Amino acid sequence: MLKTMFTTHDLIVYGIAFIALFVGSYTDLKTREVSDWANYGLIGIGLSLSLLFSAVYWDVRFFINSLAGFVVLFIIAYIMFYSGQWGGGDSKMLMGLGALIGLDLSFKNLFVVSFFVNILLVGALYGILFSLFLALKHRKKFLKEYVKISKNKLIINIKKYLLVFLAVMLILFFFIEEYLTKMFLITFLVITMSTFYFWIFIKVVEKACMYKYVNPEQLTEGDWIAKDIKINGKYVTGPKDLGIEKKKIRKLINFYKKGKIRKVLIKEGIPFVPSFLIAFLVTVCFGNLLLLLFV
Repeated sequence: MLKTMFTTHDLIVYGIAFIALFVGSYTDLKTREVSDWANYGLIGIGLSLSLLFSAVYWDVRFFINSLAGFVVLFIIAYIMFYSGQWGGGDSKMLMGLGALIGLDLSFKNLFVVSFFVNILLVGALYGILFSLFLALKHRKKFLKEYVKISKNKLIINIKKYLLVFLAVMLILFFFIEEYLTKMFLITFLVITMSTFYFWIFIKVVEKACMYKYVNPEQLTEGDWIAKDIKINGKYVTGPKDLGIEKKKIRKLINFYKKGKIRKVLIKEGIPFVPSFLIAFLVTVCFGNLLLLLFV
């Protein structure tokens, strides 16, 4: 059941958004990238459509809201990209959706706000499930890497401190009489322990399942180079670039043909556009998930 009734403008905009997210999800899962023409096209469609609605209804707010949505989600996408949370395709898709859906500055329609909140909630669950899928798919590599990381001195020392912490908390538990304090202590203990082991799990998945060697011809714009590549001591590209550019790919191909480099180590991220699609459908049907938890 839909959360609310939509206007003609909403139906057109949400219809286009659904198609863009569906196609983007397919290409993201299949090739780990979303074409620039699709993302930039979505931005152009969003701004152009808002201009059309402003002209038809003689109301400039359609275009202003579209521009506001683009600017706000551009800032968010920029932060997420440069903090290493999303790839370039994910970030550009979010900008396009911001321009298309728009941010209602009268705050009567907070769809785009609810959508972004749902992206964070759905994205977190999606990331965990996708990581579990990768761990099962590459279980041999995963187990081998887990054993390797478990022998790391830093991990061993952290485990020792956690065991001491666990022992102290359990002793305190038996001396505390107040029920709520006991529950808080147990909750804090569970969160602390689970956070540590979840961090190990993510690190193992990253090292065992997300790194692979490819020929330079197989590189696509936005791929994350895992190790610095230097030719004659001169830096060409590396992790700090946050996604390789086309001109650098051409350089690497030339170096490869000249025999100066072989395969390139890249890091494949989780395809997050499908989580955008799920979050979008959830927003259309149920609204803001965070609000539902407290209502």
